[in-house]
Amino acid sequence: MQSHCLEVRGDYACFTRPEMKVERVSYDFITPSAARAVFEAILWKPEIRWVVERIEVLQPVSWISVRRNEVGAVVSMRNVQTAMQTGGTLGLNIEDERQQRAGLFLRDVAYRLHAHFEPIKGEALSNPAKYAEMFRRRAVKGQCVNQPYLGCREFDARFRLVDSPAGEPEPLASVDGDFGWMLYDMDFSRTADPRPMFFRAQAVRGVIDLTKAEVRS
Repeated sequence: MQSHCLEVRGDYACFTRPEMKVERVSYDFITPSAARAVFEAILWKPEIRWVVERIEVLQPVSWISVRRNEVGAVVSMRNVQTAMQTGGTLGLNIEDERQQRAGLFLRDVAYRLHAHFEPIKGEALSNPAKYAEMFRRRAVKGQCVNQPYLGCREFDARFRLVDSPAGEPEPLASVDGDFGWMLYDMDFSRTADPRPMFFRAQAVRGVIDLTKAEVRS
């Protein structure tokens, strides 16, 4: 399948480690699921599925510690159903639910992401070139279904289509070694009980090759 490449940059990013129960602590670089979400933000269709092949780190890993306010509750499904049936008001009082939390985030991040899409149904099976051209056209113009973000929605991502990756600067060689277990994606094969999948994040001179990743649930 044809591979597509995006350069993605942002002032801040947070790819939260799931083992941190209260405070937000980011992984050292973007996760495959977050990279996939960037491609989906530009072109999402039910006929295709994006698969991330490679992540290239372009900027040194830099951290910033931030304390911020978050809402510590969600509206219950029962309240939603009641409001739909009665036409009542639905909402949360932020002053009552506000919680102050610390976060260890990334700053000044840049990645080169390589991915391809797999046709799964419909017209994409017979005419994948149509979807490839659709993605390229949207990426060149900066169009997207929703604003791509880097882990948290407030950390928006700037993207650029890379037509010729071979002519781009080399990845950051200092990002090298074993970065431990990292979230790969969520397994939605059992919709009632989606489960996280993890892989061993091995970086070789700034490159994380996901085609060789051993994914475990």
